[in-house]
Amino acid sequence: MKNKEPVYHVSPFPRERQVTVQGGRLASRKHTIHALIEADVTQPRRLIRDYKARTGKTLSFTAFIIVCLAKAIDENKWMHAYRNWRNQIVMFADVDVNTMIEIEAEGRKKVIPHFIRAANQRTIMDIHNEIRATQAKPAETSEYNVGWLGFLPAFAWDIFFWFIFKSPWLLKKSFGTVGITSVGMFGKGAGWAIPFGLHTLDVALGGMAQKPGVIDGRIEICEYLCITLCFDHDIVDGAPAARFTQRLKELIESGYGLKEASFDNETS
Repeated sequence: MKNKEPVYHVSPFPRERQVTVQGGRLASRKHTIHALIEADVTQPRRLIRDYKARTGKTLSFTAFIIVCLAKAIDENKWMHAYRNWRNQIVMFADVDVNTMIEIEAEGRKKVIPHFIRAANQRTIMDIHNEIRATQAKPAETSEYNVGWLGFLPAFAWDIFFWFIFKSPWLLKKSFGTVGITSVGMFGKGAGWAIPFGLHTLDVALGGMAQKPGVIDGRIEICEYLCITLCFDHDIVDGAPAARFTQRLKELIESGYGLKEASFDNETS
């Protein structure tokens, strides 16, 4: 019996994946510490469901998390501080969130970075509308085109990153001041993701699961979101990171900004 030739398909390596490859090279050089936490999202999820029942529209859960994250950083700006080439610490007033958005392009699904500028000064509904607009028309709304970066050789990436990370202002413009990615929306059940640590703080939203929790001394079924926080240990120590993590958890669990989002939509 003759051996059959293997069946396979060959396609070009997507240029945007080169950005991910080089980002991984950069992340491997950073001194990252991780915090894996669970946040009780029973209250915010209930508020989002109530909003949909009243309006028929689904409010972006990612927009809600971005508002909470920006608020927590606004109260502790060291979480998005960066060193410049003079070995000085630079802390920005605006929290620019680099988030990943899945879109349809060139006949396939692809993930692109999108910047939510000055997220600490914006409402959930404002950010929600921007995310939906980017998903609908990415070419018109996204300010970041990574296509040309895919052509750069490795040594050019090293030069590119060296200049960007020596200038916090250039880094803010090119990558934002904090990163967030969500992988939990693509699966079910609990689970944590460990993202690349490119920023002083990067956040990954993992899976969500129901399990017993204690509410006012009673055992009830609650919804818990798995969250991973990655801190650049060159900038952030463990104690400040722990205090920031606790504050972020408080904002999320309280449903920060969701009641205002419902009110803004109903009165507009």
